[in-house]
Amino acid sequence: MIKIILADDHHIVRQGLKQLLALAPDMDVVGEAANGQELLILLEMVKCDILLLDMTMPGLSGVDLIRKIKETFPSTSILVFSMHNESQLVSRAMKAGAVGYVTKDSDPEKLALALRKVANGGKYIDPMLVDELVRFQGFGLGNATPHERLSEREFQIFQLLIAGKSVTAIAESFSLSSKTISTHKLRLLQKMQMTSIAELTRYAIEHQLVKI
Repeated sequence: MIKIILADDHHIVRQGLKQLLALAPDMDVVGEAANGQELLILLEMVKCDILLLDMTMPGLSGVDLIRKIKETFPSTSILVFSMHNESQLVSRAMKAGAVGYVTKDSDPEKLALALRKVANGGKYIDPMLVDELVRFQGFGLGNATPHERLSEREFQIFQLLIAGKSVTAIAESFSLSSKTISTHKLRLLQKMQMTSIAELTRYAIEHQLVKI
């Protein structure tokens, strides 16, 4: 029996996954968490074969959470289950320690295949993402580009800034203060050696980090 923990901040997503996985005779959902802190506590108490992890949750999440889990629970197999299909995010997740990546618009059969492959010690990347991932120069090739030096939170804020979101709006979406977001903004600009959102946007377009 493949023991699975679900980590997603949307209750309806977790319920849907539980109903779907209940149809598989070889899979059992042994726990669920709605944020990074809940998940770390749960992993202390419940053993699982696979952690099915959403990339975007309140508080500690994404690549930073994957790294934390691998540091604390190195034997945990992490299969990312995300709405994001950008090669940049796939690359960062795999480098941080995930063993698989499936998008939320995948067929149920694809998710089941990924879970079984990971449970058997393999790795799995959604076939729709593989070609883009191979073309992404940061995946195991060459030197780190400026945006690869960003933390997961900084990269999330970077994406929202180039999408035109204000500091206040970003702060509300993460349930953080505007001051905290402003500090992240300053740091990411410094790391990327830029001074304005216009520069960040041009960079994002040049590196195909934004759809135009």
